[in-house]
Amino acid sequence: MPYTVEDFRLDLRASVAPVHHIWVGSGWSTCAPLKETAAGVLGCFAPPIAARDAKLSFTLVADGHAIRDDGNKGKGDCGLLFAGSDWYPDKIVRRGTYHWQVDDKLFSLGTTSELVPLNGRAGFLLRLTITNRTAQAIELDILPAFAMGCASVVPLSGWEFMPPATDCEPGEPAGDGLWETATVRAALIQDHAGPMPLAGHAAHTATFAVVFTEKNAAAVAYSPTELQGWQRETEAVWNGRVARLNASIPTLESDIPGLEAYYKRSLVSALVCLWENEAFVTRPFPATSGVDGGSLCCYPWDVAGYAARTLVMLLGDKALAFVRHMLRSGIDQHISMAPDGTGLGWCSYSYSMWSIVYLYRTILTYCGGEGFELFDEIVKIFLAEEARLPEQDGLKDYGRQHNLLEMRTCGYEYLVASPNAERAWCYDTLADIARLMGREGFEHWHGKADEIRTAIRTHLWDGEKGWFKAIHPGGHVEWVYSVQAYDALRLGACTHEMADALTAHVREGAFLGRFGVSSVSAEDALHYELNDPDWSGGGAYSGDGPELAETLWQAGYPRLAWDVLRRHFWMGEMLPYFPQEHYCDRPGVPANKRANIIAGAAGAHAVLFGLFGITPGLDGSLRVRPNPEVCGKAAVRGFLFRGHRLDVTMEPGRIEVALDGAPVYAGEPREVRVL
Repeated sequence: MPYTVEDFRLDLRASVAPVHHIWVGSGWSTCAPLKETAAGVLGCFAPPIAARDAKLSFTLVADGHAIRDDGNKGKGDCGLLFAGSDWYPDKIVRRGTYHWQVDDKLFSLGTTSELVPLNGRAGFLLRLTITNRTAQAIELDILPAFAMGCASVVPLSGWEFMPPATDCEPGEPAGDGLWETATVRAALIQDHAGPMPLAGHAAHTATFAVVFTEKNAAAVAYSPTELQGWQRETEAVWNGRVARLNASIPTLESDIPGLEAYYKRSLVSALVCLWENEAFVTRPFPATSGVDGGSLCCYPWDVAGYAARTLVMLLGDKALAFVRHMLRSGIDQHISMAPDGTGLGWCSYSYSMWSIVYLYRTILTYCGGEGFELFDEIVKIFLAEEARLPEQDGLKDYGRQHNLLEMRTCGYEYLVASPNAERAWCYDTLADIARLMGREGFEHWHGKADEIRTAIRTHLWDGEKGWFKAIHPGGHVEWVYSVQAYDALRLGACTHEMADALTAHVREGAFLGRFGVSSVSAEDALHYELNDPDWSGGGAYSGDGPELAETLWQAGYPRLAWDVLRRHFWMGEMLPYFPQEHYCDRPGVPANKRANIIAGAAGAHAVLFGLFGITPGLDGSLRVRPNPEVCGKAAVRGFLFRGHRLDVTMEPGRIEVALDGAPVYAGEPREVRVL
């Protein structure tokens, strides 16, 4: 069955995400609920407007008695009590309750609020329904209180890793329902007209919205009658996104506990990173993160390295334009691209080149010959990168850690297995593309790729330790037991003996925790620490666990691959979208990192291209090698490739493969050539 917005709902009582990680976005604006309130709002980002401390709160007045919604943790009459919430892609629905006697009179009110980020304009909407749960009529009023905070205009080129700083003076009232800072105007619109009678067992709904505009923009008079239309606009955006998802990415059906939820949550992690602002360099614009205002820029490694296949399937014919803009932004000079196409960051990141070539190859794989015209440009920047980096024994020296893993200890630096293995893959891939184009003069690049892989095995592999060395200037050697070593396995740099040695470390107490993968093995006393799970231990970047699982499937370790992937299934039940990183020894998320990440799409990749073994070829071929060693049934329906539809069903001991609705194979598991 096709997915609906409802399929991505999460009861936030089960969420282990830090409270400030819970946001909701429309592709234009994001907003967040005020902690432990039934209707309050704190924060809004809608580039170029940043209003991270804008606050809307409420007080209900019943027969003159004030009922505050402020998360009071005291005793007695604490006001409106937060009673739970549900996250949807297009809104957050919260419930509240007030059941208290005042002067021997019982007030019993139930509330439901819907927090909706606006689309096509900067701001948010709050739809509040109040139900009188007694038989006695009351007079009800709803008093909103708005504080604008230090809202400011930040040029699109200023949206980098951290949410934009707002260092202006707090906003001041500027008229009826208006506030202003030095650069931003805010308007509070409502359709609630003041005190009103509320009969017993009756309900009243009021809608409030805050709209931000640049202060120098022409003033707009908003009508309360517009509000319901604004909510429908956001609903339409998300219905359209899910329709795009259904038209481009297969659905998954399974009776294996946790698998479906994990797959769906991986897909929505990609969807929440898409921005539709018409001022952005592309529409949609795939941000690295963005729901909390941080990393709203585009890092090639996250977007193109971990999420390339999902991105190409979602963007379709727009994917090529996106690559063009990334090239124009200067990936050979910058680490990321701002929403307006400006290059950001200190230098060419060592993983950017492979990411771009990988994205380019993925586009050609899915779209055939579209994009051949970019070949020469990509070859040019690839060769420029090759020429720029110093070389020793056929291996490139990538320098200090700021250009590699950004670990909190030294070690994984200079001459390392990955990204040198990625260089070899790029040479092979570009030679393959040249052959498809009928271009001569690239055949010898396969030999160059072999030379790099030989150099990795000769100079970096330590047979006694069964691990790769990192060679520093002067001959200093470190053995960093980083999950990054498995990239060399995935990219063909390892012999069978090396693969066996590497995978022996994928075990409990080393790279595996009960709830995922550690970026550095817990057995590596020099480099394992708990300050930074992203790259230093105690957890991992959200793309790395599923990528490791996919690597293990492709390398011929299916049971180990399943063991790795299943440890992440809690994320599908306990997080609305996948964060930048997570812990592996407990189901939890570091509070100091980004709330969401597009690399969460790697989870879906592990399922489609690892567990189900779907392998689209650059030459238009299509193979599948399902891995049904797991207990239970699973089916992928609607994998689209060059005008064809693939359906795959598997259970222990049996697989079924169909193309365009016609059976291709049914029987014992094996590789099946489909196209």
